[in-house]
Amino acid sequence: MKVGRKGLCIFLIGCMLFTGGCSRNEVTVAAQEKEDMIQIGMCFDSFVIERWQRDRDVFVSTAQSLGAKVDVQNANGDVNEQIAQIRYFIKQGVDVIAIIAIDNGKLSEVVKEARKAGIKVLAYDRQISNAGADLYISFDNEKVGELMAQGLAGQLPNGGSILMMCGSSTDKNVEAVQNGFEKVAKEKNLEIKDVMYASGWKPEEVYTYLSANYRYLNDVDAIMCGNDSLAGQAVKYLAERRMAGEILVSGQDADLDACQRIVEGTQLMTVYKPVEKLARVAAESAVALAKGEEIDTQEVISDGTYEIPYIALEPITVNQENLDQVIIDSGYHLKEDVYLNVK
Repeated sequence: MKVGRKGLCIFLIGCMLFTGGCSRNEVTVAAQEKEDMIQIGMCFDSFVIERWQRDRDVFVSTAQSLGAKVDVQNANGDVNEQIAQIRYFIKQGVDVIAIIAIDNGKLSEVVKEARKAGIKVLAYDRQISNAGADLYISFDNEKVGELMAQGLAGQLPNGGSILMMCGSSTDKNVEAVQNGFEKVAKEKNLEIKDVMYASGWKPEEVYTYLSANYRYLNDVDAIMCGNDSLAGQAVKYLAERRMAGEILVSGQDADLDACQRIVEGTQLMTVYKPVEKLARVAAESAVALAKGEEIDTQEVISDGTYEIPYIALEPITVNQENLDQVIIDSGYHLKEDVYLNVK
């Protein structure tokens, strides 16, 4: 059959319209799917502490596997920057904001702003005071303090003297850890000589404190440190005075260098908190909050004004006796890395 030029043009135009229509439909569907995707904003204190990088990676990958998009912001320890980042997420209209609070008191108003805008707020690892967050998920921080005191008391059956190198005084978890530690210390006849708070969790403040208060080292048996970064500075100072291993040191987080110090004998113990589990459960909970699903929490905790649904995970003591089983067998750190300096 012979087709004229006019007929051919009409045929080609029809094909173009047909294929073009399909392309526009596909673009429209893709755009709608993107618009319907759950949006999660995540505000970190900073990434100075080793474990936060693990939290970020697991949270993001878990949320993505559940069909959510995560925008991660790092405030670098600046509370005003963190407030600005939360307001940015409010303006963007995200579904959920997960917050690792720098200052538990100064975030109250901006969290209320988020909730007023219909955005769910998840307090991640650190509580936010008087804000009415939709969910708080962390480890049992009072139990962390109890485990630290029990570990030291096990090496000091007749009692002893302790220095406490705590984290930031604006971190609600620090208060909980201190309460747990002091409770067991009293039961086990451990005298607390002094308490220091490292502003912004700056590890170097431990070194500065010990340098200015070295006289305490003649009278103390142990140094309790709020995390392994602080413990590292305590061990550094003791090593310079050739006292590493003579005074007991405890920490928390099971950082790689802390595990190395434990097998080397310069740090007695750490408290391992399975942060990968925390991040995974938090991401699943964030997606559930975005969908309006009910989250089954067994506990509530007061933020000073409101009762907040609370998911508390269990911490684990780690020392030379169980480090291989808890840390290496779980894949948290590699054996060759932990024993790098041990021949």
